[in-house]
Amino acid sequence: MLIRDESGADRIAIRKVVAAAFEGHPFSNGREGELVDALRAADALTLSLVAEDDDIVGHLAVSPVSIDGASLGWFGLGPIAVLPERQRRGIGAALIGVALSRLRAANAAGCVVFGDPKYYGRFGFDIHAGLRFIGGPPELFSALPLASPIPTGVVDYHPAFALVG
Repeated sequence: MLIRDESGADRIAIRKVVAAAFEGHPFSNGREGELVDALRAADALTLSLVAEDDDIVGHLAVSPVSIDGASLGWFGLGPIAVLPERQRRGIGAALIGVALSRLRAANAAGCVVFGDPKYYGRFGFDIHAGLRFIGGPPELFSALPLASPIPTGVVDYHPAFALVG
């Protein structure tokens, strides 16, 4: 399996992977593929990685976030998608590992994620009471400092999230 940056030819495959991965998910609105497209159109995909094993089987997006309205070098991880029949085989973990490695290499201050704290905790993400996300249950929002202490305040994802939310 190869983890690489997306290419222009990958867009339809990414859309299919994202749609399949989020189908029936309790926190999904069925528009995650549109979200990736909107982030791309806004030039807000800091990272757009694909997992390729003959075909594309996974995708991960990273985009900038603001904290109390300021850009502090923090990023949001997600959406992360793996074809249902390929889940639980380390593809998502490989995508996350490459993304975090690249963020560290770029001297990103930190990364946030909205999702299962048990899953993301194994990568070092943890819940921090002073860093809040208003868009969902606080027990599903966690942060990972990479090059700076964890700030306090309210995290806002890129405006594209509101367009498809």
